[in-house]
Amino acid sequence: MDNNNLPRVAYFCMEYGLHPDFKAYAGGLGILAGDHLKGAKDLNLPLVGIGLKWKQGYTDQLIDENGKAYDTYHNYEYDFMQDTGVKVTVKIRDIDVVCKVWKLEEFGNNPLYLLDTDIPENGDNWITGQLYGWFGEERIAQEIVLGIGGVKALRALDIPIDVYHFNEGHAALAATELIKEKMQSGFSFEESWNKTCEEVVFTTHTPIVEGNESHEVSKLEYMGAFNGLTRQQMIRFGGEPFNMTVAGLRLSRKANAVAQLHSLTANKMWKTIAGRSEIIGITNGIHKPTWVDARITNAYENNGDLWANHIIVKKELIGFIKERTGAELDADKLLIGFSRRAAPYKRSDLIFTKEEIISPLLKSGKVQIVFSGKAHPLDDIGKEIVAKLVRMMKKYPNSVVFLENYDMNIGRMLTRGSDIWLNNPRRPLEASGTSGMKAAMNGVLNCSILDGWWPEACNDGVNGWQFGDGLGLDDLPEVELDKHDTQALYDTLINRVMATYYENREKWVEMMKESIKTTSYEFSVERMLDEYYNKMYIK
Repeated sequence: MDNNNLPRVAYFCMEYGLHPDFKAYAGGLGILAGDHLKGAKDLNLPLVGIGLKWKQGYTDQLIDENGKAYDTYHNYEYDFMQDTGVKVTVKIRDIDVVCKVWKLEEFGNNPLYLLDTDIPENGDNWITGQLYGWFGEERIAQEIVLGIGGVKALRALDIPIDVYHFNEGHAALAATELIKEKMQSGFSFEESWNKTCEEVVFTTHTPIVEGNESHEVSKLEYMGAFNGLTRQQMIRFGGEPFNMTVAGLRLSRKANAVAQLHSLTANKMWKTIAGRSEIIGITNGIHKPTWVDARITNAYENNGDLWANHIIVKKELIGFIKERTGAELDADKLLIGFSRRAAPYKRSDLIFTKEEIISPLLKSGKVQIVFSGKAHPLDDIGKEIVAKLVRMMKKYPNSVVFLENYDMNIGRMLTRGSDIWLNNPRRPLEASGTSGMKAAMNGVLNCSILDGWWPEACNDGVNGWQFGDGLGLDDLPEVELDKHDTQALYDTLINRVMATYYENREKWVEMMKESIKTTSYEFSVERMLDEYYNKMYIK
């Protein structure tokens, strides 16, 4: 790509995972956004990020003495942000809310501009308080600041933009400001909508209709989200109730899902939405310098001792676990990593379904499993999943571990130091799953349901394993699917994974090499950004 002639992109996202010390991310969406900005910096691409400066970030989720998850919040101060001197104003409930604009480029990332309402000018300084801490009116206020305030910030900073990339529906209200600008220049509403669509691209992530955020139209109106547009015009974008994803699809020239399978799921989900943009598949990628251990890369590239280096990294993980929990794992025994949000469809506890099968393996220490992940603060079901994992840790204290308060540090340690990366969602509900990519590039072998990114990468028995027989069982009742997948998981774990690990080290190392070889570019942020430019940003 000729970087001098590329379109200038503004990337809008509610969260950014750039560094463990910057508490502005909740999970995979933010980690992807952080990697997007880091990759743009590495490749010298004309792209800036727009986000919010969260006072308390996402929850710190700890485990009490009874094994229950509880949430704590802290006010964070950062000394690595620059004050741009710029402030912009948005109207919320007919009140002027002033947004201070900070600049962050401390972590090897392209400039990220963060809007902050926690300043003396505002009576309502709660808006940028907690990431995903609320729903309803508070969430709408946050999305007004991100979207409408974000466009105003770009104008005040005098940053020219050709393409506005909305990463998930949270940014959809930015389009109302783009339309309003054009109408103030003399264009009709229809002309302004069409011209705005030509400037906007949209990424959808959530593969469950119910998980896509929506609001009552009257509540949007009360909060000031119409931004000068009429009720009927807003309903034409997002329907009634107003669905943020539907609005993103109708306010963009092109949309993308985050894996090839996810694009099929998303097009099926939204097939009845008239006037929506095409949804193509651009599979996520990861920022290798952030997530891949240089010792593993060097051993692979220079034909060094990959296994010896893996054991060094694995022992570092084991030391990290002992420091955090007191558990003492064995570097010679199979270590399975599993870290993701505690949500029912991800089936974190699937491996414990038949304890009569897994228990002897845990008691002997032949299988060790390290879990981590947070439940949403308001998700009691998710917290019960965490509690069950903690109960299993107490039952098998040196074979099962739960690392509380999942963050980038834990994610990095687990995706580098595990032997196996386990993923067993109910398909097709995994949009992408970038943690598996991180593991694969570190020579950690994926053992996964064919969902998210894994159908594109898996060469079964060569660079990892699949279980669950592919995608032909989507219509089974949940109980039947869970039963089928449980048996498939045990069969694969015992007869293929453990057999190879304990009896054929040479094959295991060959599989590690093949894992690195087949994923290092195809699932990198470089490949991803190349596709975004060529398939989305460049007309």
